Amino acid sequence: MSAAPVDGTSAITVIGHGPAAHRLVQRLHQHGHRGPVTVFGAELHPAYNRAQLLSVLDGTLPPGALELAPLPPGVTLRTGTRITSVDPRRRLVRDAEGGEHPYDVLVLATGSRPVPPPLAGGEDRRAPDIRAPHTLLGAGPVGKEPVVVVGGGVRGTETAYALGRAGHDVTLVHPGAHPMHRLLDERAGALVAATLREAGVASETERRAVAVEPGKIVLDDGRLLAAGTLLLCTGSEPDTALARTARLAVDGGIVVDDRLRTRDPRIYALGDCVRAPGGHATLASAWDQADALARTLVGDGDGSPAPARHVVRPRLPALAVLGPPGALHTPGDDEQVVLSDPAGGRYGRLVLRDGRVRAGVLVGLDRAVATVGRMYTEDRPLPPDRLALLLGTDEEYAGSAALPETAVVCQCNNVTRRDIQQACRQGARDLPAVAAATRATTGCGSCTAIVRRICETTAAS
Repeated sequence: MSAAPVDGTSAITVIGHGPAAHRLVQRLHQHGHRGPVTVFGAELHPAYNRAQLLSVLDGTLPPGALELAPLPPGVTLRTGTRITSVDPRRRLVRDAEGGEHPYDVLVLATGSRPVPPPLAGGEDRRAPDIRAPHTLLGAGPVGKEPVVVVGGGVRGTETAYALGRAGHDVTLVHPGAHPMHRLLDERAGALVAATLREAGVASETERRAVAVEPGKIVLDDGRLLAAGTLLLCTGSEPDTALARTARLAVDGGIVVDDRLRTRDPRIYALGDCVRAPGGHATLASAWDQADALARTLVGDGDGSPAPARHVVRPRLPALAVLGPPGALHTPGDDEQVVLSDPAGGRYGRLVLRDGRVRAGVLVGLDRAVATVGRMYTEDRPLPPDRLALLLGTDEEYAGSAALPETAVVCQCNNVTRRDIQQACRQGARDLPAVAAATRATTGCGSCTAIVRRICETTAAS
């Protein structure tokens, strides 16, 4: 496949204005692209930090706090404009009002869309407030009436936990045997379930919601749960509708090569809408794609995104899952290291190959989450005393109660512990101030707890 004829003055059109598209446009500017760039966003809001939607849902942040930095000068942003079709032959896109917009190069960043479960009675106006908190529109603060969260994947589990901690009456309904059952093994799942109970969350596992009634939902065993708000966290799928109008290859997601090109040399795609070779749908991998694609579109270097290392850090205390989906459940003949302390709320399981972490789950092991996670992302061999590493007593990594000053705390923005400490010493007294000074926590948000802890420790000293 030949590359699209692009240079520093090509007209680039981007469909979608999520974090990946926003980063792409910023990187294009940084790499010297000076041609016209037009961004179409279906939502009325400009780009915002989708990873922080939970903070709007539980009322800890106002919606405006999620806005990302303004786009570079010269970029045309059209919010509230839904593109309905792509015409590759004429190289233009059409919006819902019939307007046509030409392009030299097109980038599809259409993201994903929620997959709601079938619920009988949902058309009844007296039914609970039903939302899929996938966008800012669906993530407004919930009321004081009981909340039912349907779906115990990562998003549903952390949503139920946050709302429980905020004092809401919350029930989590999940078809699996324990929360996040596709990522966690049985022991880790049991500890996460206990964490939810401590936060005041009731769990209905191995159950599904099948219908809604005024002020209630109906479970598949016929029982009723009180619900003023029903949050559907039942997963999402790549939004490939526009790609299909252009007759591009779609297989689960938009099919692209290792340079994010579709089979049309003038059309690229990135982010959640893509099925990239060896890729995983994480914010970090989407940003890597944006950085690589920006280099491709300005003709600077290879432009192939580096293979992503899959790390999931849900917003629960000291929890991390390492490795691609399913790797923990199919270890094969690989070496395993296991530490199980259910009474202390601690559990660690590492699947090793050639002395390196291939997959793992860590619960309640604060230091191990940081150090083992770093060694996994850097593909470094573990020290001989693996149990000491899990316990946080290995000399190389436990010389103090905190991470080394050079340790990267915020992977999304490459912010080290030293950067955070320096910001605190220069007057940043709380989390928002540190975020403004360093951009830590403004990416996926999984580093929020450790950034707060570093701020508290620095202030105390």
